[in-house]
Amino acid sequence: MSRGYHTQWLIPDEHRADPAYVEAGAAIALGQAVYDRRTALGFTQGQLAHRAGMTEAEVERIEGGAVTPTVALLRALAHALDARLDLSVEDEETLVTFVAHAA
Repeated sequence: MSRGYHTQWLIPDEHRADPAYVEAGAAIALGQAVYDRRTALGFTQGQLAHRAGMTEAEVERIEGGAVTPTVALLRALAHALDARLDLSVEDEETLVTFVAHAA
């Protein structure tokens, strides 16, 4: 059975009307999910960067929630992490899940 590594980010009620908080929450959820999957695989940031065709600094920024990803970046991360990426966005809630490919 596949194991998913996911993070859900819920915006505090007092900030739900602020688009900047919503966007930041999505970036944080992605960063945490990348970190969780990377560490589960035993990869360093440098190893993930090499596999994804990016720099270690870029991986660090993604994991820190400082990047709003493009579809191409999401695809590269999913491939490098040997997983399917499931992204669910509903109103202010974002759920990011990397599901490992079956062995």
